[in-house]
Amino acid sequence: MSRGVLTNPTNHRDYGATSSSTNAIHSIPDVNFSGFSPTEFMSLSENIAHNINTVKSSWQQLERAFKVIGTNRDTQSTRDKVHHIQAQTNIKIQATSKDLQRLATVVRRGDKQQKLQVEKLTSDFRTVVEKYSTSQQQIATKMKKIFLQSVHAQQQDEESASGVNTMSAADREELIQRQKQLQAGLQFEQDMVLDRETRIREIEADVLDVNEIMRELSSLVHQQGQSIDTIESSIDHTCADVEAGTSELMKAAQYRQRYRRKVLILLVIAVIIGLIVTGIIVSQLKS
Repeated sequence: MSRGVLTNPTNHRDYGATSSSTNAIHSIPDVNFSGFSPTEFMSLSENIAHNINTVKSSWQQLERAFKVIGTNRDTQSTRDKVHHIQAQTNIKIQATSKDLQRLATVVRRGDKQQKLQVEKLTSDFRTVVEKYSTSQQQIATKMKKIFLQSVHAQQQDEESASGVNTMSAADREELIQRQKQLQAGLQFEQDMVLDRETRIREIEADVLDVNEIMRELSSLVHQQGQSIDTIESSIDHTCADVEAGTSELMKAAQYRQRYRRKVLILLVIAVIIGLIVTGIIVSQLKS
């Protein structure tokens, strides 16, 4: 059994889930839509919310598996289940990252409430991914620790078995059968250790490096915040313009009222003068 168990041949670990997710995020086209699509917005929002719940469920399953690892209930099927959960969840996380990028583009022409909804989805996704990633790292660390302990115990058994050769001829004859049984058991344990080592390497490769995803999501949240501030500023400007327009309309209405009042007064004065002149003319004609 090699003593260089679980050593990394290089100084840099290329997590399988990380490299593909990073490339996927950077390869997303920044498409400008000519208008807002409520249907696409609703579809993306529902899909993202569903995936967030899926990642949350996976995190909870990993938490339960973490408590089982190292106990008498810890079996190969436990490790197989952990590997399956992580492989499927990593795909969900990558897909959700793409959907959030797309949703941020779609909602650019949406209203403030829709932008706040996208911001909440992004925040919820980032929170659950951080919890999920932490559980991944804890499980990988615990599995590796238990594995190394089992390797150390096996090496001690091998040394104990080799010590039989230093015994006397009488003792050696008596223990020969026990030695064969012990060696057979050690061979079986060694095969089990190799299987565990393979599975642990797979689980370590599944560990999602969330640093790049977190940077992308933080940038996305910042952009959404700026967009919401822009909407609020536009609303303030619009309100100011409406108030100014209302003031101008009120002034125009007041001017028209004053103008009509002046015309009415002049008309009354003209009628009175006309009546006076008419009365004078009539009185002169009678005389």
